[in-house]
Amino acid sequence: MFNAITHSQIYVLDQDEALDFYVGKLGLEVNADVDLGFMRWLTVNVPGHPDRQILLERPGPPAMSEETAAQVRELVTKGATGGSLIFSTDNCRTTYETLLARGVEFTDEPTERPYGIDCGLRDPFGNNIRFTEPKGQG
Repeated sequence: MFNAITHSQIYVLDQDEALDFYVGKLGLEVNADVDLGFMRWLTVNVPGHPDRQILLERPGPPAMSEETAAQVRELVTKGATGGSLIFSTDNCRTTYETLLARGVEFTDEPTERPYGIDCGLRDPFGNNIRFTEPKGQG
């Protein structure tokens, strides 16, 4: 049976802007950037962890018609596609300060929770991102 999750996918409206955000601001690294002709296969991962990639996919053909893609793009902008990423960090407050200095806009500041310290932001397209310092770290 299955032994790993290797790829997850979120929709982005502009893959170059997504690279700037996910690599330039969040500090992820490019795993693959391949022009397949019918689409651009663009994945990123946490540095040193290429076994778990995030596909930054632009809604469109061949996966969907242009009409459907336009509807999906509208939903992405509203944050209504369910696209969500959760990262872990050794120090939530330090990561928050680092990303704030890089111009990242947050929806939630670091907050103590039963499971640790966590905060939230959205990418430029409306996808929800959280990162957590699990209880007992830091």
